[in-house]
Amino acid sequence: MVFYLVGLGLGDEQDITIRGQRAIESCGTVFLEAYTSVLGVDQEKLEAFYGKPIIIADRNMVESEAEKIYEPAKDGNVALLVVGDPVCATTHTDIIIRAKEFGCKVQVIHNASVMGAVGSCGLQLYNFGQTVSIPFFEENWRPTSFYPKIKYNRDGGMHTLCLLDIKVKEPDFEQLMKGKTAFLPPRYMSVNNCCEQLIEAESKHGENCYDPKTTLCVGLARLGQDSQQIVSGTMKELLSVDFGAP
Repeated sequence: MVFYLVGLGLGDEQDITIRGQRAIESCGTVFLEAYTSVLGVDQEKLEAFYGKPIIIADRNMVESEAEKIYEPAKDGNVALLVVGDPVCATTHTDIIIRAKEFGCKVQVIHNASVMGAVGSCGLQLYNFGQTVSIPFFEENWRPTSFYPKIKYNRDGGMHTLCLLDIKVKEPDFEQLMKGKTAFLPPRYMSVNNCCEQLIEAESKHGENCYDPKTTLCVGLARLGQDSQQIVSGTMKELLSVDFGAP
């Protein structure tokens, strides 16, 4: 029995590899990880194309109940579908380690991810340094741990890939205080919002890591989909660009 982690690629249901398709066909249980990335098509299209019912693995399941995903592989083949490539997020690496420790046979089926597809913007992949995540700033929590890493890259003449935050199934603490279980609406950071926060981080640190008025950036949205958008400009210029939906 095998626990498969299957990359779906970046576009739609047809981006899956032949090997990935055959793995899904062999599985009695199929999960879709819907927490760390945005899928370009809805669940129904995936089910119709793959010929299998799909169980959504939400944030709570992935973070707190991951054993529900891989433990069934003791009795039959199980697939966890991941947007992009399965090994680009530490979340999936953790599941792989835990599944192996549990005694599952694990197979990873790779696919295209943003880590490679970012080269479509014209910048050479060989010249990228550390990748950083940009989290949503909150009223009392405005972390800028990404700033030193961007500075390190720029000091070395390297580009930086910034992955933008996704907030899905975040608990509504006001409702929890009333004894009700509720979740906030999903939020997806835009390139515009990212630029605002990068500008704020430079203002806070003041180490001349980049100049919002002159440093050239490239904003990418829906990479790998038919509607993908790639726009270059300074941070100030990108603030006013409409990049559309997530």
